Amino acid sequence: MRLKGKLAVVTAAASGMGRAGCEIFAREGAKIAAVDIDQGRLDEVVEVVPHMRARGGGAIMFTASIAGLVGSMLMPVYSAAKFAVVGLTKSLAQTLAPDNIRVNVVCPGLTDTPMLPQFMSRGGNIEESKKRYLAGVPMARVGRPEEMANAALWLASDEASYVTGVALLIDGGYSAK
Repeated sequence: MRLKGKLAVVTAAASGMGRAGCEIFAREGAKIAAVDIDQGRLDEVVEVVPHMRARGGGAIMFTASIAGLVGSMLMPVYSAAKFAVVGLTKSLAQTLAPDNIRVNVVCPGLTDTPMLPQFMSRGGNIEESKKRYLAGVPMARVGRPEEMANAALWLASDEASYVTGVALLIDGGYSAK
């Protein structure tokens, strides 16, 4: 149990990667605070820092996207928002390091979530868009939510105790080219 005695706050926990994160983190022993996006709950999450300081440290994990590192020609506003999450991660990592609080972000590529059809439809025909995208993925497949959650699990665990400010790409090799 890699997260025994740890507290995890998981946003967008109702489905997809957030749900997978809740399941995997709980299986690894973490106590879970599962939330979905709205301003009130976001304010509650921002308040998870004084508690971490009082406990002697912790880990904050964000989820961005590959679009936050390489850009997206189909969704420039989405991409800008994800770049902001990556920048916030790097800034908070520096700010909170003296308090033994690590801050990292996972940046998934195309992932099999309920949002996948909506994302793929922006390029026209869903199957054609998926085929075009996968042509650029060396592993030639879509990621699974549990693969994203497992990467986040490692970053949140003590196994990554010297890792902070990292934007971890989980994209089947898409960004390796």
